[in-house]
Amino acid sequence: MGARKALICGISGQDGTWLAKFLLEKGYRVFGSSRDAQVSSFANLKKLGIFDRVHLLSMVNNDFRSVLQALTQVEPDEIYNLAGQSSVGLSFQQPVETLESIATGTLNLLEAIRFMGRPIRFYNASSSECFGDTGEHGLANEDTPFRPRSPYAVAKAAAHWEVANYREAYGVYACSGIVFNHESELRSPRFVTKKIVSTVARIASGSDEKLELGNIQIWRDWGYAPEYVEGMWGMMQCDTPDDFVLATGDSHSLKEFVVGVFAGLGLRWEEHVQIEESHFRPTDLKFSRGDPEKAWVKLRWKATTRFPQLLDKLIAAELKDADTRGAA
Repeated sequence: MGARKALICGISGQDGTWLAKFLLEKGYRVFGSSRDAQVSSFANLKKLGIFDRVHLLSMVNNDFRSVLQALTQVEPDEIYNLAGQSSVGLSFQQPVETLESIATGTLNLLEAIRFMGRPIRFYNASSSECFGDTGEHGLANEDTPFRPRSPYAVAKAAAHWEVANYREAYGVYACSGIVFNHESELRSPRFVTKKIVSTVARIASGSDEKLELGNIQIWRDWGYAPEYVEGMWGMMQCDTPDDFVLATGDSHSLKEFVVGVFAGLGLRWEEHVQIEESHFRPTDLKFSRGDPEKAWVKLRWKATTRFPQLLDKLIAAELKDADTRGAA
């Protein structure tokens, strides 16, 4: 028996890159797909120094022929579906593309697995956004009903139930990780957490710009991404496929995030933040918090990086990147 083969769909993103690193350390042969592998930069893979250790290929998830060709070529033991439009805010502007890339993309992968008839294990990245608002004192677990409030959440909810259907109707080893917010040094600038940290770092270096934000009175369950990919892998090692919430169990406001980053760089946030109604979403969740008990009981997985530590990591990484750019 050779090394196990894993195919990561969406390998160029934050989670895909951390997962690739983790699986390589586990001895896997790692394959990664992108819509066009010949022109993608794969900057995150290069940043972690693993670009040359990953086998890259082109695959369009919402094109069944493309998916089937890729799976036939790789013959993976495990597939991690992290691909698709990943921004809640952008989904309001591009609802059709969001639904196709997530729901249709997931369906094509599941149907290709069923068509091939091989014992491929499938992980799907579901989302805490599916739950909608959990309430100020609420905790969402695997049995909490879905009440999606964005095109992104609707697409993720559809994909989640596709996975459950293929598991129950066709016997496919398919599981979903209902993952709450998780950040890291590899976040894209389109995400508000990266925008905050990058802008505050520039202001601390002398920039006179304002940090423009929308609603900062929202609460999220924030964890550290490298820990969450370990939970994703853990789900795939179970004898029986199942769905799991991955979360810290704590919730903090975006205002706390902003205040903490400014304070971490010795600044008062009130002097530099500008609230813009144009950044508000048509609908948004005020409170979001997850219950990770099942993941601890069955997977022995727990998020260990707490909110203050997460902010410290993001600030330190941003300052290091700024020093690197300055020295270049």
